[in-house]
This record gives sequence, structure tokens and C-alpha cells, in this order.
Amino acid sequence: MNTASILLVAKREMLQILRMRSFWLTLLILPVALALGPVLGGTLDKDEPTRVAVVDRSGQGMAAALEARVTADEAQFMLRELSRYVARYKLEGADREALWAKADRWYTPQDLAAFRASGGIDAALAKIEAVRPEGVPQFEIPVPDYRFIDPSPALLAAQGDGFAKAARGMFADDAGEAAPQIIVRVPEAYPADTRITVYSGDNVRSTFVTRLQDVLTIDLRTRLLAEAGVTGERAALVQTIAPTIAIDTPPPGGGAREVLLVRSVVPIALAYVLMMSLMLSGSWMLQGSVEERSNKLIESLLACISPEELMAGKLLGGLVVGLMMLSVWAGCAAVAAYATQGVIADMIRPALEPVSSPGIIAAIVFFFLAGYILISAIFVGIGSMADSMSEAQGFMMPVLFAILLPITFLLQAVLAGNDGIMVQVFTWVPLWTPFAVLARLGSGIETWELIGSGILLAVAIAGELVLVGRLFRASLLATGQKPTLAKVIQRLRRTPDAG
Repeated sequence: MNTASILLVAKREMLQILRMRSFWLTLLILPVALALGPVLGGTLDKDEPTRVAVVDRSGQGMAAALEARVTADEAQFMLRELSRYVARYKLEGADREALWAKADRWYTPQDLAAFRASGGIDAALAKIEAVRPEGVPQFEIPVPDYRFIDPSPALLAAQGDGFAKAARGMFADDAGEAAPQIIVRVPEAYPADTRITVYSGDNVRSTFVTRLQDVLTIDLRTRLLAEAGVTGERAALVQTIAPTIAIDTPPPGGGAREVLLVRSVVPIALAYVLMMSLMLSGSWMLQGSVEERSNKLIESLLACISPEELMAGKLLGGLVVGLMMLSVWAGCAAVAAYATQGVIADMIRPALEPVSSPGIIAAIVFFFLAGYILISAIFVGIGSMADSMSEAQGFMMPVLFAILLPITFLLQAVLAGNDGIMVQVFTWVPLWTPFAVLARLGSGIETWELIGSGILLAVAIAGELVLVGRLFRASLLATGQKPTLAKVIQRLRRTPDAG
């Protein structure tokens, strides 16, 4: 075969695809997603706190007690998040004696009091900011789940059955943003009457109900202890005594499940990118082939080059376009990982570590290229038989189902940590080998499996190119002849000399 002819066909195929608007729209999908991700993520994360109003008819201070409990729980959550942030980015040097520099404990009410006495979150962030390296994102203070507001005069004045009607009226669409979203009513006869009513226009979180129940339970127990003669410090000790719990967990991102997910991000993304780029470039190759057949350009091409050179040029052109898309997407991901801050960068940086060794990089390159050639050859064969896009799509549908459905189940299984018989079968079936191996690189694959499946895949591609070459040669000039299955099989068996 003439190399110059193959390169000429490849150049023509590339230019034909590059002229398509769909190519450029597809090429920009990932950069736009990476650019909008932090913006949309920040917008979605900024939830407003749920507004809570407590109507305490008993005058026993239950509103203040509930607010204090919710505030303490949210402060504990914030302190845990701050400690994990400090551990993740190794910022303990800001103040090694601070509570937030010790992520191995469950913070007690005494710890929270000490945290507030030391200046709270503002003082902690000031110390952290003094040692925070460039490129490490700032700590984002969690938005509180609840905000307590004063009940309206109309709600305070409502009595009997009218209270329920007034409370439900607060949840109307036109009630305004200052209206409560949860209303808690403590009856006049409390603590003799312990029937507490919670009104809401939506489902109430179980955590809120649990906190409310805990606050009331502690209050009732304190009263019972007082009736039994246990008062003062002794009663407070009975209510607040608790063990000191040390939490021994992996560092942020170091848990078994987290490690599996992080290690699998890039390999599974590569499998998805291979699948997506193959589907897209395959459709573009088919469109070009159909146009050549319908415009009678095939005869002119075959007058200058051989069918084998035409097929090789088309495969090379499609491969270069696919690698071009991959290079742009990989470059954008690298920029997002190393030149930006935020959730996307924090996820991509550690995810790149498992695929940074020379052996893994070589495996990625081989199986990606092999997968591209394997599937593209099928599309080239389909393009040689189809006279219209509708006919080509009819051929493509069973091929797409045979490729996409098993791969979808495969990727889900690998992501779930399932390395069962199905994953093993997919690894050794050449049609799915590239996707299976790429997806398994993060979770772990034996060296012998990597080498063995690679050799089998290379042999399968060599045999495929021979068969597709026969089909391509026999089908190029057979315009207007819709091939049956028997005809396709006959063309696959025909040798080139039999033309």
C-alpha cells in the first residue's frame, strides 16, 4: 500500500469531519462543563436555612432550649468539617493545640464552649489563612439548616382550632419569605400535657424531630429528678454525662470506598470518553462514506487508490480526530485540576495518581488506540454498504446495542467494586476488552490479565481488518444493492483476488 495515498485520504477524512458544526459543538462540551461546574455547584449549594417559629404557650423556655440545641449541633458539624478540611490540606501548623487541628475525636459540649471562647470560626480561619498555601481553597462555612424567627402576632393570638388554621395559612405561596416554614406549638399545660405539635408545609426532617424530642426529654427528666430530690449540679451531671469518644477513621479521601471511587474516576472516564468519541466519530465517518457513495465519488477515488488504501486512510483519519478530541478534553481536565480551585480540582488531582506510572500510561494508550481501531473498522464496513444515512442507521442500531448495553452494566459493576464473572468475561471478549481493561485499571487488574487480553485483542483486530477489508472491497461499487445477511457473509469470505 502507498503511504502517501493513505495519508492523503486521512487528511481528507479529517478535514471533512472538521467542517461539521457537530464536531465543534461536541469538542466544546467538556470545557464548558468544567467552566460552569464550579459556578453551578456553588449556586446549588447555597440553600437557605429553614425558618422555624416556636410558640411556647407554657412559658417554660422551650423555644430558647430548642434553638440552643440546634445551634450546638450545627456548630459541632461545622467544627468536624473544619477539622477534616485542616487534615485534608495538612494545615495543622496553624495551631496544633486547637480543637480543629485534632480530627480524631467527637466534639463534646465542653469542646464547643472552648471553641467559642477561643474566638470561634473567625479566629480559626484567621490562623488558617496565615499558613494556607496558594492553590488550597478557602474553607466554606456550612450554611445552617435552620434559622429561628419570632412568631407573628397573629400566630401568637390564635387559640384552639384557630391556631392550626393560622399555622397552615403561613405556608401559603403568597405568605412571603419572612413566614416560618416549620411551626412548633408547646401547649399551655406543659409539662403535664406533653403533646407537642409540629406544623409544616412540607416533610419535616427526622433530624429536626429527633432534636426536638431530645430537648423535651431532657427537660422532662430534669423535672422528674427534681421531684425525686436530685437537683443542681447532680441533676445536670445525670443529664449531660457521656463517654469521651475518639474517632479513628482514614484521612479525608482515604476510606476504602472513597479510595475505590477516586482511583476509578480517570479509568472509567477514559472508558466513557472512548465510548462517546467512537459513537460520534463513527457517525461522522458514516456520513462521509454515504455522501461519497451518493455523489458517485467512490469511482473517482478508486481510480487513483486501492480499496485497502482508502479503508486505511479512513481509519487513520477517524483515529486522529478521536485523539484530537481526547487531547482537548484531557488538556481541559488538567487545567481544571492544577490551575483552578474547588471541588472539581480536588477530585481530579488525587484521581490522576493511580494512572501516572509509565506501565499504566502505556496500557491506557494501547487499549484506547486498539479500541478505537476495533470499533472504527466496524463503522467503516457499515459505511461501505450503506447508500443512505437511514440505511446506515439501520445497520448501526444492532451494533450500538451490542456495544453500549453491556458496557453500561460493566462500568456500573466496576464502580461498585464488583469483580465477578461478568467483568471477567467482558475483559476477555475482544469487542468489550478495551472498555473493561480501561475501567479496571483503577480498581486493580492482574498483570497477566492485562498482557493476555491485550494479545488476544491485537489478534482479533488483525483478523477483523482482514474481514472488513474484504467486505469494504466487495461493497464499494455495489451501489443500489441492499445487502442481505447472506450477501454480507459471502463478501466476508471472498478473497481480494476474487473481487
